[in-house]
Amino acid sequence: MQPPRLVVLGTGFAAFNLVRRVSSDYSVTIVSPRNHFLFTPLLPSTTVGTVEFRSIIEPIRFAKKDCTFYHAFAEHLDLSLRQVGCRGVAEGDQFTVEYDTLVIAVGAVTNTFQVPGVATHAHFLRELNDARSLRQHIIRAFERANLPGIPVAERQRLVSFVVCGGGPTGVEFAAELHDFLHEDLRRAYPLLVAEAGITLVEAGKDVLSTFDKKLRDYATALFRRQQIHVLVGSPVVRVDSTSVHLNDGTVLPFGLLLWSTGNGPTSFVEGVPLERDRQSRILTDRYFRVPGVGNVYALGDCSSVGGLSLPVTAQVAQQEGKYLASALNRLSRGQPVEPFQYRHLGMLAYIGANRALADLESFKGKGRATWLFWRSAYLSRIVSVKNKVLVLFDWIKAQIFGRDISQF
Repeated sequence: MQPPRLVVLGTGFAAFNLVRRVSSDYSVTIVSPRNHFLFTPLLPSTTVGTVEFRSIIEPIRFAKKDCTFYHAFAEHLDLSLRQVGCRGVAEGDQFTVEYDTLVIAVGAVTNTFQVPGVATHAHFLRELNDARSLRQHIIRAFERANLPGIPVAERQRLVSFVVCGGGPTGVEFAAELHDFLHEDLRRAYPLLVAEAGITLVEAGKDVLSTFDKKLRDYATALFRRQQIHVLVGSPVVRVDSTSVHLNDGTVLPFGLLLWSTGNGPTSFVEGVPLERDRQSRILTDRYFRVPGVGNVYALGDCSSVGGLSLPVTAQVAQQEGKYLASALNRLSRGQPVEPFQYRHLGMLAYIGANRALADLESFKGKGRATWLFWRSAYLSRIVSVKNKVLVLFDWIKAQIFGRDISQF
């Protein structure tokens, strides 16, 4: 008898941890436009060269022996035929994949909230391509601003950086960018760095709103000492090619805009004939089963677990992937399965100048000692020994020799 066909859509934290742990009782096929697993907590560090790009990715084909991987987009789902329609990334080849059990773990996209101009003029930070684009754009802005004959107003605009979104990604990018400016670019462009500015814009009342208030206040005070301009309660109403317009009439010129303001559904999730919540996430029960549909599960950022209010974080997706792998293994052996129980491990965030925040149940930390804890915690969660060594060497190299400022 052929083993049941388990098809997994996605290569994020949920999908990767599921594939690594599911038993050989299943024939596993993975479909994703990304052929690697990305350790996203360190993605902001790659935008300025604190960590190199390839140090935080794992080829998905090595996640499980004898799995099949298709480098393609999942485009539509036929529940009656148990088929997923796919389109190849390279040339757009069309094909279908049949399944006995389907796991939807396609993640999410950055939510623009339909603010005019964001999709056209802003940068996002979800993939390595995004990080590389940011890194190139930062250097390009300084090189152009350094040219003779550039008007003063244009020069100052080029070296003005605006970050929209006061969550962990936006805060960590602003922190990494500040370090890059003052530890590395200052040596090459001392006059330009003196004119450069970073502005963090948050529509809500606080940055890092999910952290303890004392930690939020510490981060905000540190940013202001570092001359990172923090604007809270400032929704964006429009973006054009050179400026951000806030609801109070403030206009912020920018040379680079990072938009990091929450999650929205992928086109695949929007198109599947499954019940969704107000944020267009697929609704599931506490076993991650999609109600009323046989053998279809949804995990990670694209799903909403009925009866649980879970944060949209990597640790949640990781725990969900591990749980579903165990559940599927037990089902294949005819054993009972308990519903999912989330265990909150706390939150970490880097805030610049070798300082970090740790908001754990038993510990609320801030400062340099917490920065060492932040680094050790992330290093321990990186999957392979190879990448642990690469990241450690990247940190040591950046500390001793500085970050690279080349553009290529």
